[in-house]
Amino acid sequence: MNITVVGAGVVGCAVAYELASRGARVQLIDPRGPGGGATHASAGILAPLIEGHSTALLRLGTCSVALWDDFIRRIQRESGQTIEYARTGTLHVALNDAQVGELSNVASGFKSADVPHTVLDGRAAAKLEPGLTDRAMMALLVPDHGFVGPIPLIDALVRAATARGVSMVQSRATNIDEIRADAVVIAAGSWSAEFVKTPPFVKPIRGQLLALSMNPRPATRVVWGTDCYIVPWSDGTVLVGATVEDVGFDERTTTAGIRGLMNAAVDLLPGLEHSQFREARAGLRPKTVDELPAIGRSSTMPHVFYATGHYRNGVLLAPLTATLIADLVLDGRERPELADVRPDRFGL
Repeated sequence: MNITVVGAGVVGCAVAYELASRGARVQLIDPRGPGGGATHASAGILAPLIEGHSTALLRLGTCSVALWDDFIRRIQRESGQTIEYARTGTLHVALNDAQVGELSNVASGFKSADVPHTVLDGRAAAKLEPGLTDRAMMALLVPDHGFVGPIPLIDALVRAATARGVSMVQSRATNIDEIRADAVVIAAGSWSAEFVKTPPFVKPIRGQLLALSMNPRPATRVVWGTDCYIVPWSDGTVLVGATVEDVGFDERTTTAGIRGLMNAAVDLLPGLEHSQFREARAGLRPKTVDELPAIGRSSTMPHVFYATGHYRNGVLLAPLTATLIADLVLDGRERPELADVRPDRFGL
């Protein structure tokens, strides 16, 4: 079966790899090459219990995060590359009474749902992460969470996919009818609406990210606050994200975005004031009205499938999306998870 995947972000690359690993002949098309869009500005956090703002999104995220250990093992084995990946948990920190109230509600929900977690006071949180601000009043540790390095992940996915025969084409696809394939998978993120005649079903939301460097690293796990999150890599890289800006297709970084993230990061981990600034990045995250992706078969074009609209959860949901698409395209199998993300809810 000949399949073309349009869009080489983390979702498109994962889909292409999964299809090829099951014997399909796959072509991956993207005008900027692999990982050049929103993935480049992602921190790679795997935290469904924080990002799962709806029941459906929580279900998807929980299902996908359970696939990550095996997914990483496969990609590292087939690519021969090492990917920064850790499941050391997330520490969600409250710095004032209002944030304590919000975090207490989250903890109560976790307790009711039997979700593994630990509630810490400020002193216990500082003992766990000595670099934490002394203003911390409460923290919530979720041990099953973690992170992955998006750029190393993309590099390894591309190597594993090409080893499976995937061909990479750096070109802009603008018309589905011109693509000669048995099936086409639209995974073009914020640009996915270009391929359909319906009103735009995704809108770009700019997210700015800072890359810092600090040795020793300021924390051992993801630290999450109201205004930013901080991802400390083992090599001293520190990623700080992310803004949420409705500015159309503007991918520029801004002074306001950089300053806001830096101030928020130092509020949580004061030692970051002495970190080395490496770069600022920006990407456009594809947001749908209900903040759920569109994954599945088109209701108007039988040979077209969607794997897009992942908004802030492209990295987290990549393994699940790849599995859902491969099962559907190659085997005609519709897994239950597809019920929450049907493309026809947007007229697709």
